[in-house]
Amino acid sequence: MEHVLSKTILISQVVELIAKKYKISIEEARDRFYNSKVIKMLDDDETGLYGESALYLLSLFEKEK
Repeated sequence: MEHVLSKTILISQVVELIAKKYKISIEEARDRFYNSKVIKMLDDDETGLYGESALYLLSLFEKEK
């Protein structure tokens, strides 16, 4: 598992963005993000998503929904 620190920071940022955008709790936002396909893609280092911005990951999350 490479890029753990980058992923941890990104996940935290995306969860905060989701919570603010949808006016939900951090816990609910975390649940929604962890149940998305985006988090699975982020776990795969070969996708390179760990190098993208939180806003980009948010856009992928929104497209999924």
